[in-house]
Amino acid sequence: MTVSRWREGWRELRRYPSALLGLAIIAALVALALYTPIAIPYGEALAKWRGSEAWQRNPVNAAPLWLDRLTGGEAPRTLVVESEMAPVEEHAFAGGRRLRIPLAFDFEAGGFPSELNLFLRAPGHAQPPFARLTWQTPDGRELGLGGYRIGARERISLSQDRALERRLGGLVPHIGLLAKPGSAAAPGAEPRVLPGRYTLLLDVLVFDEAAAFDAELVLYGRVHGIAGTDHQRRDLSLALMWGTPVALAFGLLAAVGTTVTTLVIAAVGVWYRGWVDATIQRLTEVNMILPILPILVMVGTLYSTSIWLMLGVVVVLGIFSAGIKMYRAMLLPIREAPYIEAARAYGASNARIVLRYLIPRILPVLIPTFVTLIPTFVFLEASLAVLGLGDPLLPTWGKVLNDAQSQSALYNGYYYWVVSPAVLLMLTGLGFAMLGFALDRVFNPRLRSL
Repeated sequence: MTVSRWREGWRELRRYPSALLGLAIIAALVALALYTPIAIPYGEALAKWRGSEAWQRNPVNAAPLWLDRLTGGEAPRTLVVESEMAPVEEHAFAGGRRLRIPLAFDFEAGGFPSELNLFLRAPGHAQPPFARLTWQTPDGRELGLGGYRIGARERISLSQDRALERRLGGLVPHIGLLAKPGSAAAPGAEPRVLPGRYTLLLDVLVFDEAAAFDAELVLYGRVHGIAGTDHQRRDLSLALMWGTPVALAFGLLAAVGTTVTTLVIAAVGVWYRGWVDATIQRLTEVNMILPILPILVMVGTLYSTSIWLMLGVVVVLGIFSAGIKMYRAMLLPIREAPYIEAARAYGASNARIVLRYLIPRILPVLIPTFVTLIPTFVFLEASLAVLGLGDPLLPTWGKVLNDAQSQSALYNGYYYWVVSPAVLLMLTGLGFAMLGFALDRVFNPRLRSL
């Protein structure tokens, strides 16, 4: 196609608002796909998704921030209090030193945190330190939380302290420690938050003068980030972002691989005819009755679920697809065109006639088909992941849906876990479909009046 032909097509395309909307959606997805590897490098994304200490400070199954704000809620966010920012008192004694570390914070949220953990680090100590914990409330009450012998890395889950729960009248510690006294005394009454300044006081005995000691108190929120978290504390925004380049790359490569090879094979069969065309048609007819999804399921179950292997199988199965018969019907009248006879007369080779004169004649008609074919393969990759046959290493939209299904997300009320990847899949399909249908009207004049 010449430059003027492209300009004419673009002017015609701008007449359709749906095409412009589709282009805007595709442009946004492509921009996100290009930005993601820059913001989160591939190796870092894989390491985090497989499980990392980076997620320890994230709450479990937390809803997105925007969802809480949209519903007018005041759910608490995750609050981290570090000893590095605390005014530490230090007193030496024979054989060691005593540290008094107040981890103070202001709590003004309208709800209780989802969990309460204390992380302690005491590396390089010949003799383990000993810490005694005291909880101080805004109204002046003090509650002893017991003493602990501290290893190099220690995690104290206050939320799972059953003895503390009994002392708090049956309330789980992350609620009872921040509840207003007597607010849950009446039968059926819900505890209410006591706002104000709280302090977790650590009295630590350290028996090594040179070794370090750090403490970190984490009050896990009930909302987190723009996409929420899953059952492994992973930030779902990582999978939603990396799922974009994976989905677009899979769809684009599969569409290019199947469309180009199918078109070339169809053109070769039309030009050479005879046993070449007959062989291509028989292979096509056999391949048309092969179910692609069950074959992919079988490959993933018996061999490997690598996304690149699946892509190769999709391209191989798509080479002799039903599109060959459609392309053949379009190419047959072109083969008998006068300019083909002229090309043969001046000695053009068979390869030149096929690649230079046959195939370009039907490319404009195939562009809409190619555009609408991309989301088909995007949905195919997501379907394999939902069935548990997605690449185990890559975070993708389908993998998020598979995890949500295995954890009964809809049953437990974690709708965001399902809605976010589903919306991205629908936007991808919608964007390419709107652009493809508009292109079909532009390149097929018979449809413009419809």
